[in-house]
Amino acid sequence: MIISLTKLSTKDLATLAQRIISNSQSGKYPVITNHPLVAALEASYTEYDKVYTKQVYSGKGTDVASADRERDLAYTNFKGFLYGYGMLSSVPNYQSARDLYSVFKTFGLNLDRLSYSSQTAQIKKLIEALETPENRKKIKTLSLETAFAEMKNRHESFESMFAEQAEANADLRQMTSASAIRKDLEKTLKAYIHLVTVMKEVSGWKLFYSDTNELVKAARNSDINRRDRNNSSGKK
Repeated sequence: MIISLTKLSTKDLATLAQRIISNSQSGKYPVITNHPLVAALEASYTEYDKVYTKQVYSGKGTDVASADRERDLAYTNFKGFLYGYGMLSSVPNYQSARDLYSVFKTFGLNLDRLSYSSQTAQIKKLIEALETPENRKKIKTLSLETAFAEMKNRHESFESMFAEQAEANADLRQMTSASAIRKDLEKTLKAYIHLVTVMKEVSGWKLFYSDTNELVKAARNSDINRRDRNNSSGKK
């Protein structure tokens, strides 16, 4: 049996291991029944199966990005209203709008373009400044309590989602790396295939070798077909 386990895709490697384990536990081959190498292979596969489909990170990135967009929208809407209203010197309380817009200017008018961490730090300071009694009064005068509450709530929602992502990513990093688990499965699978190969001429092993070889050939052909498809899709 000839196969390069390192070249198999994560899915093909899992499929080969699962099929070999099922075949060895079918009860059709007494020579392999309760063999310690089968138990070792099953243990390696179980660990591999837990993580081989997982992403390196938590997968919460999309949710975090969505929460950031909502925060950006609330920030830009509030800021935009203050700028536009403050430009109309003929309307009541336009000076309050200008004053509040100046607070925004203090912490930067392009916070939505900053990195997550930089934006978070500046918006936190902005919210604190807007919550002073003087500025709260101006917000109320302009009937902007709802807009301010929305910006604050969107910011807090982002912070909560970002914290969840950070915690999930930390948990994933503490797991045994997927590459290490794969290497362990490859090592055990290689030892198993070697055992079956060297025993193929021994009484009782020939049919078992033949069936196992068919599983290995199927995995090898699957890998070849996958690479052919990839090569074909790469042509202009």
